[in-house]
Amino acid sequence: MNVAELKQDIISYSKEIGIDKIGFTSANMFTELKQRLIEQEKLNYASGFEKGTIEERTEPKKLMSEAKSIISIAVAYPSKIQDPPKNKSGERRGIFCRASWGKDYHYVLRERLEKLAQYIQAKNPYFSYKIMVDTGELSDRAVAERAGIGFSGKNTLLITKEFGSFVYLGEMITNIPFTPDNPIEESCGDCRICMDACPTGALVQEGQLNAQKCLAFLTQTKDFLPDEFRTKIGTRIYGCDTCQAVCPYNKGIDFHLHQELEPEPEVAKPLLRPMLRMSNREFREKFGHVSGFWRGKNPLQRNAMIGLAHFKDETSVDELIEVMQNDVRPVIRGTAAWSLGKIGTKKAIEAIEQASVSEQDERVLTEMKKGLQLAEVNNR
Repeated sequence: MNVAELKQDIISYSKEIGIDKIGFTSANMFTELKQRLIEQEKLNYASGFEKGTIEERTEPKKLMSEAKSIISIAVAYPSKIQDPPKNKSGERRGIFCRASWGKDYHYVLRERLEKLAQYIQAKNPYFSYKIMVDTGELSDRAVAERAGIGFSGKNTLLITKEFGSFVYLGEMITNIPFTPDNPIEESCGDCRICMDACPTGALVQEGQLNAQKCLAFLTQTKDFLPDEFRTKIGTRIYGCDTCQAVCPYNKGIDFHLHQELEPEPEVAKPLLRPMLRMSNREFREKFGHVSGFWRGKNPLQRNAMIGLAHFKDETSVDELIEVMQNDVRPVIRGTAAWSLGKIGTKKAIEAIEQASVSEQDERVLTEMKKGLQLAEVNNR
């Protein structure tokens, strides 16, 4: 079987194993991306989650010396929850972004790529490969764009004709010289809805993201959330979908093609109060299978408390006081104090004042002062 026939064979097989789009590109350097990453680094726009050096992220041959091509895949995920749970007084809920609704996509896509690799291996015993899904050095979006899967929008997401931006991406570097597919000649034109809608102005210009201001990044940080973003985060537990939700290319898009990617309503939109008192084991049992769990319990609990403050949920005061008084983690104690101040009941204020007498951590004391100041402003 020649390379052209093998390529068509792979395309056919990919549809059998749950790959919604597949494309092929060369293993040449990603020249434009390299310049963009250098600029991002200079401006301090990177998130810090990136893997590898700029050279490793833009030169596939540094990751696999015999690299000849890259196979890019896309798998569509739902944009709507069927029969979502209601958000009501006393039962306030947070929200995980759509990309964290079903089973962790890192495992789902890696499994599909491994199946694809085994299939190619059976056809070509000299085949070698390297698989990456999100956490690898290469930019999934840059690979997919060059392979003709879709085009990069001004929101920095890959947009496909069929599924909008609601797709997971992964790739496989190979030693087979597959003929590259052509990139899609499509763009956002004059539209800048996503840029105008971004809650923090993180989309600083077309296709450029300041990750340090992006709520999707900020929900994953482990320290105190900077003050200027606390009112912006709202009820987000993990991630942010604003720039996807407003995109015209995503209007009416909602595909439910893969059972393992279906959202579990009570996980995708969890009750906030129970999150405050979950043990590590309970937290893992409830959220351990979704991608949003990767940063661990601390940032998600911190965000849940900010969510309760957003609602000014008075039913959560007792639990927040318990956390503020007894939790060993300064970030969690301090955020609880700030949230109590934001809620601003008499009991909440008295609890902050009492706890501040024995609190030893200066950062927590600072949050207590902020909480009391918030309560004073809100109660005028």
